[in-house]
Amino acid sequence: MSIFPYIYYMIEDFKITADPNKIAVYAGMVTSAFTLAEFATGVMWGKLSDKIGRKPVLLSGLIGTAISVLIFGFAPSLPVALFARAMGGLLNGNIGVLQTTVAELVTVKEHQPRAYTIMPMVWCIGSIIGPMIGGALARPCISYPDYFPRGSIWDHYPYLLPNLFSAVMVLFGVVVGILFLDETHLAKKGEKDRGRELGDRIASLFGKFNYGRADKHEKQSLLSNNKLAGYDTLSSSDATEISRGRERLPDYRSRETSPRISSQENAERQTISTTESPEMQPDQPTNVFTKPVVMNIISYGILAFHTITYDQLFPVFLSTAPPKEPILELPFKFVNGFGLDTKAIGVIISIQGFYSLLSNYLIVTPITRRLGPLRLFRLIAFSYFALYFVTPYVVLLPESLRMPAIYFLVIWKCTFSTMAYPSNAILLANSAPSKQVLGTINGVAASTASLCRALGPTLSGFLYAMGLQSGYSGLAWWFSGLVTIAGAYLSSQITESPQAPPMHDYDDEESV
Repeated sequence: MSIFPYIYYMIEDFKITADPNKIAVYAGMVTSAFTLAEFATGVMWGKLSDKIGRKPVLLSGLIGTAISVLIFGFAPSLPVALFARAMGGLLNGNIGVLQTTVAELVTVKEHQPRAYTIMPMVWCIGSIIGPMIGGALARPCISYPDYFPRGSIWDHYPYLLPNLFSAVMVLFGVVVGILFLDETHLAKKGEKDRGRELGDRIASLFGKFNYGRADKHEKQSLLSNNKLAGYDTLSSSDATEISRGRERLPDYRSRETSPRISSQENAERQTISTTESPEMQPDQPTNVFTKPVVMNIISYGILAFHTITYDQLFPVFLSTAPPKEPILELPFKFVNGFGLDTKAIGVIISIQGFYSLLSNYLIVTPITRRLGPLRLFRLIAFSYFALYFVTPYVVLLPESLRMPAIYFLVIWKCTFSTMAYPSNAILLANSAPSKQVLGTINGVAASTASLCRALGPTLSGFLYAMGLQSGYSGLAWWFSGLVTIAGAYLSSQITESPQAPPMHDYDDEESV
């Protein structure tokens, strides 16, 4: 997110065009390079995570991102910038794998609305910090001439500083992942992890903040007591989960609480349940891409297309300088601009991220629980067109109303996107025929979204430049609005999968 405040000026500094209207085209190409490359490898990363586990793929994706942003900061020309962004996309398949990880951690349907807002919330934190850093640290010799003199490395590479900051943050994430990230893949989670062992030792130094593995004696005690109570099928890994204070998988809970059931009968029931569960049979042939899965993947792609278009186009829209002779022939033919600098745009995008964080925390979960993910997704899909239709007209408002209108659009856009993405992720996870293939499904979904994110900014950049030249500056926005209509129709065809996880209603005593 840190590149958006300065990408317009970076393209301008490359001096590849004297026409300011074409800058939006090249800015769209830079944005699309990452997602187009991500599309090429998204399925590969998803399948690889099904084979080697989620953690190695996530960490390698972060390392690839760190390398790519450093190259981007040193880019002296557009081809190098495009190469750096493409390299980051090729080495990063984290979106699909992260969604798979969340799906493997969440086994109770009632917990999904809260769980699926965690990743967007963390994204929002980056959306707050990233644009502020990008807007404040780009071109430091201009913004802070006393600290960054002309002729220094910061003058030769005016966009290195924000990318250097980003690389350090990403590498910090790699360290955190090595030390504290647990593997969630069913077949890999029991393997030895030296990084986590080191993380446990570090965490144990802080007492109550110890998130490490349970003490061996504690687990043995839990296993012994459990066998006395008749739960013969409880494994050591389950004891670990209980000793950490986490909720056990519903598949291993007793379905009966009557004390008259003998331990042998209970064990037989648990054994039958485990045998029949498709989750315990990774080699079972499964029709992976069922109709609910395909419909949700296409809907995800359409959502990604128009939301990334808005994210990329909005800063360019704010950066566009007012023409010497504004065009005004309502209702559709008009051209004007805001001409905001990188700092102002960085603040706007950061406020957008801050509001998204609040929206995820305060709004998304209760509304999703009240309406359900399918009804909420349809409601948003049918309402998106109004946002894209209204946005270009903001430039025609009086000077005193422009900034309030910009922030109103930011709130509108963020509210919609923070509710649409978790709803779609829940529907996709619930439509999967088995968690054993969830990595592949999310990999395909991530690749589809990446392709759409690659096409969106490039196409909107061409349409925006064409609109400025022809006098219809809202052309790109209105095209995105037509795309949302297609998404709305598709959302009406989505059905909740009958294979969605059942609604469990266990009280605390029964759970224990």
